[in-house]
Formats: sequence, structure tokens, C-alpha cells
Amino acid sequence: MATDTVERRRAHLRGLTVTALTAIAGLAAGLGGSVVASGPQDVLSASVLLVAIAVQIPLLRATGVVDEFSAKDYLYVAFMTFSFWFVCLTVVYTAGVSL
Repeated sequence: MATDTVERRRAHLRGLTVTALTAIAGLAAGLGGSVVASGPQDVLSASVLLVAIAVQIPLLRATGVVDEFSAKDYLYVAFMTFSFWFVCLTVVYTAGVSL
């Protein structure tokens, strides 16, 4: 009984860690992309996104989360980072904010 509780808590904390890291990385990539890119037509912001996705894997290894990662988990990290990047960049460009 106690083992189930520990395993459920560990899985929950793993999910929270991965989701929080992807959200922070996506928002940082969105803000960084708006600084680096000259406008919505510039694709330089996508390189910031790729760097943000690539940087997360060593961070997840450092936290000990990546030991049990599968292909689905890597796709989740990439998709969530992309989603936060896209929404952040869209809001910044739509609002006309210059950073």
C-alpha cells in the first residue's frame, strides 16, 4: 500500500517537473525569439525554439527524470515547448510589443 503511494507521488512529481520545465523553456524561447528575430517573417526565432528543446534534455537528466523517458516523452517535451513558444510569440507579435 505504501509503495503504491510513493510510486504515484514520484510519477506525479515527474510529470510536474517535465511540464514546468517545458513551459518555462517555451516562454523563454518565445521571448528570446522575439528579441532575436526582426519580425514575424523572420525564421531566426525557430532556431531559438530548437535550442530550447535541445537544452531541456540535459536539464532533465540532471534532475533524474530522463532515466525512464521513451519516444513519447521526448515528443511531449518538444510539443509542449513548441506550444508555449508559439503562443508567447503570437501574443508578443499581435500586441506589437518590442522587447
